[in-house]
Amino acid sequence: MSLSISLVGLPGSGKTTVGRQLARRLRLPFVDSDHAIESRLGCSIREFFDREGEAKFRDIEQEVLDGLTQGVTSVISTGGGAVLRPANREHLRGRSHVVYLKSTPEELFKRLRHDVSRPLLQVADPLARMRDLFAVRDPLYRETAHFVLETGRPSVATLVNMVVMQLELSGRLPAA
Repeated sequence: MSLSISLVGLPGSGKTTVGRQLARRLRLPFVDSDHAIESRLGCSIREFFDREGEAKFRDIEQEVLDGLTQGVTSVISTGGGAVLRPANREHLRGRSHVVYLKSTPEELFKRLRHDVSRPLLQVADPLARMRDLFAVRDPLYRETAHFVLETGRPSVATLVNMVVMQLELSGRLPAA
């Protein structure tokens, strides 16, 4: 059985945390696409972004996602902006089971307000920035996803269970 699961959502929605636990639970390899991109670049995404610009970064991101979605069965955590390019949406949706971890901008702001490692939020009004990102990206996440999971209150274990249950209901996983 070939099954890749890709997690999409805004920064801070839990893609990496849920992805790691889901991969462990399903005994599949876990890949964080941002880490794969950084390995390829030999520097941080932030450095590359600052030096080369968003368009060049999105080119590399598209190449990496194309490769990851053709590869071995795995759980893939994507970068928050991965859905901005139509080719990425097509590759993710066509080659994997996509779960959108949906969080409100307000939840994400509460979760990330002290996280200085996220360049996206180093602006005068980070909540407004999250609302803007949500307005642009939510329709793209929905277009790409096979399943939308509200991340509001549940624990990571509960979210993982919900993803597994969805995979079983969709016939992607044999029921336990």
